[in-house]
Amino acid sequence: MISLWWVCKLKAMFRKITFSIKKLNFYLLFVLFPFQIWAQQSDSLPHESFSIHAQATVITQTKPGFSARYSGKNSLSPNAETRLSYTSTLFLSGRLWSGGSLTINPEVAGGSGLSGSVGVGASTNGESYRIDNPMPTFDLARIFLRQYIPLTKETVYIPAGFNTLAGIIPQRYISVIIGKISVADFFDNNTYSHDPRTQFMSWALMSNGAWDFPANTRGYTPSLVLEYVTPKNELRYGFSLVPMEANGMKMNWNIRMAGSHTLEYTRNYNFNGIKGALRLVSFFTTANMGNYNQSLALYTSRPDVIATERTGNTKYGFGINSEQSLTKDLGLFMRASWNDGNNETWAFTEMDRSLSFGLSSAGRKWNRPADYMGFALVTSGLSISHRNYLKAGGSGFELGDGNLNYGTEALAEYYYSLAISKNIFLSGAYQFILNPGYNKDRGPVNVFSVRVHLVI
Repeated sequence: MISLWWVCKLKAMFRKITFSIKKLNFYLLFVLFPFQIWAQQSDSLPHESFSIHAQATVITQTKPGFSARYSGKNSLSPNAETRLSYTSTLFLSGRLWSGGSLTINPEVAGGSGLSGSVGVGASTNGESYRIDNPMPTFDLARIFLRQYIPLTKETVYIPAGFNTLAGIIPQRYISVIIGKISVADFFDNNTYSHDPRTQFMSWALMSNGAWDFPANTRGYTPSLVLEYVTPKNELRYGFSLVPMEANGMKMNWNIRMAGSHTLEYTRNYNFNGIKGALRLVSFFTTANMGNYNQSLALYTSRPDVIATERTGNTKYGFGINSEQSLTKDLGLFMRASWNDGNNETWAFTEMDRSLSFGLSSAGRKWNRPADYMGFALVTSGLSISHRNYLKAGGSGFELGDGNLNYGTEALAEYYYSLAISKNIFLSGAYQFILNPGYNKDRGPVNVFSVRVHLVI
């Protein structure tokens, strides 16, 4: 039975990959062809022509029961609870011509976050989105073309990794990426706090929490990304599709009426061998959003933001992201973000203000150089119109207790990642949440996690 199930899944996977590649032929022939001609040059060092990697991550989270004066449609359950999530991803990258590559990432995911990943703004498991499905589900997570356009003859060698081929890239370049991606792969990066498979697990620690980044329910979307990169300065712009409905899987291809723009500037610096980076990110999204204040005006009780959805409504915001190495093994990070909070959250998490900071360290001092540990704090909040909507009994796709005694939500997280071997990592983590869902009438909550991460 199991073998037959996997055979069917593999057949479906290859059919889907083949279909997606055919769809990308348009981009290959008409969009990237001029860049391909421009980028033709002989490489001075050997490079990979093909790369294959895989990863699997299993996270088990449990929480004891906690105090709650009331619960609603999208509340974190006050009962004791244990949930498991798992992902398995194959990373395939191939060089097409000088500077050009194609990357394909089929993924199988299943399980759930605590209470189906609702009831907490800084939700606790970054590997589990709002899909409560215990059965493994296939998705072609990423399929994209990338073209490097050199601006200098000076080159650097990059090692192989997920989504990248080992080889030579110019020190200064323009890059064009087109296809289905996770926008967070290219924006709001941070050395110490970005990957829930190996680092902190909270959603508000893998990205700026108030950045309502464009994505389907699983975190992916068709996009065009342009990069200008030098050793010190990086400038990125992206245009991405947004879902037809809040937290939806079906994307809106009418780009004249809906879409999301992301712009980021990064300054890299090195002072006496101590490296750091400062990133400034902004976004502007147009979608069929509903408005919190309009829903309150229409309904005296139980407002429904969906009833006020209108094409052309917008959301915009800003974020700061910094990282600073303190020693060879110890690093500090900080993020702060804000969005206008007038219209409903569309894709990421119900959060309109966020501040996070923390420390991360490798284990070299205790003779465990491949081990990592980190501690971080996140505080987050809502706009006045958003909190009034929830106070009146309204619900979004993530929050809705039926009432709201508003307070800033705070999350503290500590993790330790133990390298069992060069391919297997075992992590333990503890999270403490104050005012889950921005509600002082609920909590506090204690969450304990065990994570197994395998890379090949």
